[in-house]
Amino acid sequence: MTTQTGSTVTRMQTTRAGGQMIADYWDNIFTARERGKHVVWYNGSALNPIFQAAGLEWCHGEAFSARLAAQHLEGPAQLAGAEYGYINELCSYSRTHLGCAVLSNGGGPAPGSETGVVDALDQQELASKLPKPDFFVNAYSGCSTGQQWDEMTYRVFGRSIPIFNVSIPFLWGNRPDSTYMAGQEWDEATDYVVGQLRELVTFIEAQTGRPFDWDALSESMSYIRRASELRLEGMALCERKPTPATYWDWVASIAHINFLPGDQALVDYFASVRDEIQARVDAGVPALENERYRLYFDGIMNWNKLGWLAKRFAEYDAAVIAGRYTHSSFWQEPQLIDPEDPLRGMAQHYLLCPINHSLKTLNYLTLRDCERFEIDGLVFHSTRTCRAFTNPQTMLASTAREHLGIPAMFFEGDVADASFYKDDILESRLVAMLESIDVRRAKAGV
Repeated sequence: MTTQTGSTVTRMQTTRAGGQMIADYWDNIFTARERGKHVVWYNGSALNPIFQAAGLEWCHGEAFSARLAAQHLEGPAQLAGAEYGYINELCSYSRTHLGCAVLSNGGGPAPGSETGVVDALDQQELASKLPKPDFFVNAYSGCSTGQQWDEMTYRVFGRSIPIFNVSIPFLWGNRPDSTYMAGQEWDEATDYVVGQLRELVTFIEAQTGRPFDWDALSESMSYIRRASELRLEGMALCERKPTPATYWDWVASIAHINFLPGDQALVDYFASVRDEIQARVDAGVPALENERYRLYFDGIMNWNKLGWLAKRFAEYDAAVIAGRYTHSSFWQEPQLIDPEDPLRGMAQHYLLCPINHSLKTLNYLTLRDCERFEIDGLVFHSTRTCRAFTNPQTMLASTAREHLGIPAMFFEGDVADASFYKDDILESRLVAMLESIDVRRAKAGV
């Protein structure tokens, strides 16, 4: 029977410095108005290199919601959103950020509401931190809620703030020549999104009254390409047994690769991450003291429970190695980035969002990583309010079981709403899966 041993987790030292980078980034946004900067609110794809080149300050909606949830500060915004009329089954990322929009726009209950759940101090705290946008940009792929998110925010602000939508088509993969990053559909979709990005640049020029700095965009993308290469080098080191770093370490680096400025500081950060992992390999220091199981995590992170989940898996000597959210996202194909033609590589990465693929491609990516990292079992976080990520999970589990003989477990939670998570369900299902892995090993004589 599987028992708890309480393995010691060796945390990455670079995480502390990385946390300060994120804090500095948000402080910079909170003071944007004082510095006379234009502010753009955006959701979905990593458009920040374009905003950086245009001299803007940018607030990524999912990122701000995730930060609030990780700090357990999401309550006031979610209450404000609920009073405005957004039900709790709505994507909790968008519900949280829409609540921030309500607060930033004067805060408070929905028109006609008899109670004011969010008190004045909570309203003042959040509204004073997140500056109102000068315009919105939406570039969401694979998620119908995401594609409407900025339209909903636009309405909160009285439809008075300009908005631009970048249309990103779903990659159905139905044509005979369609494969991962190849085929007629891939080429046509790439050309279409590049055209959308050029229109976005024209829109930004009109909003700022300044010509766009294409050299600055090329420079930013060259930094992002190098940072991504270093990140992938660090991930490759985790193929070793026992792993020198875990999925939780890569979760801690998502903000950096997703929306921090493309500059030398970003490259230096990921060089430090890669070097620390290499040093662990050289010294024989594992991420988990007694690694017995190697797991794959599918689902967006439950930000309220990040530290808790890392400890929970470690209690059972289970090292979560990789996941769709970390390893199939965020500039994960740096060879596509050409600083001399930056928009094309950007467009292709936006198409590679892990909820923008057909099941055929998702099966390919999941099986590839399970084989690469010698995974023993799959953990599916059935994110309650993110159906785009959750929809294919039972089929992915079935394919992994059929082709690799790997068992899977499911637990329900959410990205930014802790009320959906039940620890006893996670523990019972985790124990059951680990016991099935033990049985499989015994039969194989391992």
